[in-house]
Amino acid sequence: MIFCKAAPAAMASFPRSVGSELCVWPEMRQLCLRKNLLYEFIRFLAIPFRTMRGVSRVLTGVSRCCNIPNMSSSLHIELVPCLRDNYAYLLHDEETGTVGVVDPSEAAPLIDVLDRRKWNLNYILNTHHHCDHTGGNMDLKERYGAKVIGSALDKESIPGIDIALNDGDKWMFASHEVLVTTTPGHTRGHICFYFPGSKSIFTGDTLFSLSCGKLLHGTPQQMFSSLSKIKLLPEDTKIYCGHECTLSNSKFALSIEPGNKELQSYAARVANRRSKGLPTIPTTLKKEKLCNPFLRTSIREIRQSLNVLESASDEEALGTICQAKDNF
Repeated sequence: MIFCKAAPAAMASFPRSVGSELCVWPEMRQLCLRKNLLYEFIRFLAIPFRTMRGVSRVLTGVSRCCNIPNMSSSLHIELVPCLRDNYAYLLHDEETGTVGVVDPSEAAPLIDVLDRRKWNLNYILNTHHHCDHTGGNMDLKERYGAKVIGSALDKESIPGIDIALNDGDKWMFASHEVLVTTTPGHTRGHICFYFPGSKSIFTGDTLFSLSCGKLLHGTPQQMFSSLSKIKLLPEDTKIYCGHECTLSNSKFALSIEPGNKELQSYAARVANRRSKGLPTIPTTLKKEKLCNPFLRTSIREIRQSLNVLESASDEEALGTICQAKDNF
């Protein structure tokens, strides 16, 4: 890291006193002394203004010689469709040119974009080990020399892994802080990547718009805990998930909470976007908390639709919702 040191602002000194000996005539001594005192007083009042001008000039010099990073987000996120309904996400730091990709299920679509942009790929981020999220790892790593990043719990299953991260770890993508959170439920080693500077989280198959991932290697209790972590983020957090499945998810959500006006409106917008071939991702945490039944396990209408007892815990209700979605 390069530090630049600014020269300290010049210290303003008090003006030197003018002695009364400068008065030649004795009768003028008192007048001269009064004039000198007045002159000194005026110069003293001017000191703060001269000092502030000096500080201003020094600070201006610092801003020109030091390239202080802009802490506002310069992260550009681009959605790249893969396979049948997967999404990979290209990350581009516009200040440094650093490029990453989240969950490359296949290499070809990403190589097409990277080569067209003349970008080199620096990092591959995997939320979990399933092949529809890691299938492009080795081809991309071999072509661009990218480092593969994933969960320490999945290090034996993620192809080409170089950096293994644990729950609570902080990692830097260029100047962007990335917080790693373990979110088991879909798989044992699933993690999410949260970029607080750009208010974005990559949730893989833990949280979809209007749904969550299937409980393949986890329990309802684990999934509920994972979703609860995500719910604690700011409501304007943008959610980038692993699949485009919002339209089918909306049909299930409406079937168990038909009276939700916000859900009705959102489902209509989703249907409209999909009819035009447009993505429904990213969504926002606020929208999901209002519409996603997997984040609304305490809602009476949902529980009544699925015959969940009022005394049942939220974890038990989530298990029932997951089972109903699997059979829908």
